[in-house]
Amino acid sequence: MWYKNCLNKFVCINCAIIRRKHKDTHWSVIAKKKTAKDKALLHFDELYKSIYGSEWPSIRLALLSQQKYCAVVNNFSDSEETISALKKLGAVDIREVFKAELKYQENEEILIKDSRKKLSARKEKLSDSFSTNQLPGPLYDVSSKDTVSQGFQDSETDSSGKRLHENANAASLRSQLSQSELEYDRIVKPDLSGAVSASALHEFVPATKLKGMEDWVLESEHYSGYQESMDFPIVKKKEDTLFYPKYWNIFSYIRGDVSRYPHPSRGKAGVYNYYLLDAASILPVLALDITNGDRVLDMCAGPGGKSFLILQTLYPERLVSNDVQGSRVGRIKGVMDDYFFKLKNWSNNMSVSHRDGRVIDEENTFNKILVDVPCTTDRHAVLENDNNIFSPARVKERIRLPQLQTELLCNAMKIVRPGGTVVYSTCSLSPVQNDGVVHMALKRIWEETKIEMEVRDMKNALKATRNVFKFSTSQGLRYGHLVLPFLPNNFGPSYFCKLVRKK
Repeated sequence: MWYKNCLNKFVCINCAIIRRKHKDTHWSVIAKKKTAKDKALLHFDELYKSIYGSEWPSIRLALLSQQKYCAVVNNFSDSEETISALKKLGAVDIREVFKAELKYQENEEILIKDSRKKLSARKEKLSDSFSTNQLPGPLYDVSSKDTVSQGFQDSETDSSGKRLHENANAASLRSQLSQSELEYDRIVKPDLSGAVSASALHEFVPATKLKGMEDWVLESEHYSGYQESMDFPIVKKKEDTLFYPKYWNIFSYIRGDVSRYPHPSRGKAGVYNYYLLDAASILPVLALDITNGDRVLDMCAGPGGKSFLILQTLYPERLVSNDVQGSRVGRIKGVMDDYFFKLKNWSNNMSVSHRDGRVIDEENTFNKILVDVPCTTDRHAVLENDNNIFSPARVKERIRLPQLQTELLCNAMKIVRPGGTVVYSTCSLSPVQNDGVVHMALKRIWEETKIEMEVRDMKNALKATRNVFKFSTSQGLRYGHLVLPFLPNNFGPSYFCKLVRKK
């Protein structure tokens, strides 16, 4: 049947109106899709805004902006030529920046001491003037500042004898070189907020199961409860000095300079001349405090950047770079092929293994262990969809991360030699993955073993690095230290905690 509409056009009333949909490849359809990085950003907005408060907008902006890198000169290539080329580009040696910062702090302390002396003298004059009915001149308020002993020790100038990195009797790489919408998908039971077991960190359920379960709370709310659990002894010791390896040559552009480096090139030895990485990655390796003759395990080494840093100290007697994923083991081997030529007895110094770090049982073999665990990799999560842990296929993997991280750290503390060092690190802002995992691992070790661990507080030592990195100071971290993404020097996020086994 046909009828005439208001526009004097004949319309068939028996015809159905069909809406044509765009293809999946159309720009409007793509724009409406929620990708893995979109989900990551929504999750972080919900969680981190509640944790970092007014700091979150600037952290968020930095995460979404161009990351800054440093260039680590390869000592196995043409190092002198590389250093000269980097200086011409305007890059500066981070070692010199640390020294300059420490010098500034020392001068600042001298000024404060002088101000205190002048203030004390004026107070005495004021007291005398009252006794003699004389009016003194103006008394200026000088804000006092407590100072602590801190330092930056360049190992090249260390002459104490107690810590001498160059030991002719110990096998090291140096000696070898000379010869040749809002996503509520992570929730926790509130009755677990006391953190009585590791399950308190990983008992999450998908948001689809929320209906009818009003007694479940968000992870961000859970953290505020669990952090009050301190029902086991924790031994802490301050460290005031940061030892910088003599053979490290690491260059970065100054604060505010976001220039890019040219692609590394191969030198006369056939290996690349420098390695680019986030400068915050040097801090966990510095915390390891590697010395000549150390036996080091990089438990979760892929893709190999921190193993590269460890080898560039030229101190280890042996380094084992391990990872559980075959693809990451392949990347480690790729770094070794691209950056190191074969030295005499090379296999005695460095090897790559393919094992689950939780079951490595070589006790008393390593005196330094780096546990750079798999995490949410926050910067990658908001920038890339490839290999993103917020993809639907990796939901179970993501919610089990704290459990995996705790087990890796616990095993490292069990197998490290007494007197040895374990450094735990992530590239996440999550309090649960950072201090939370350290807390749970220490609790488990205390409950299940006779091992005694000591937490090292490095706040004083890290003051030498404050011109390069922005550290979190308002979160009340108990155990470790966290570098926050910060636009002028856009490094991080990077969390690390130093633990020393006493027995």
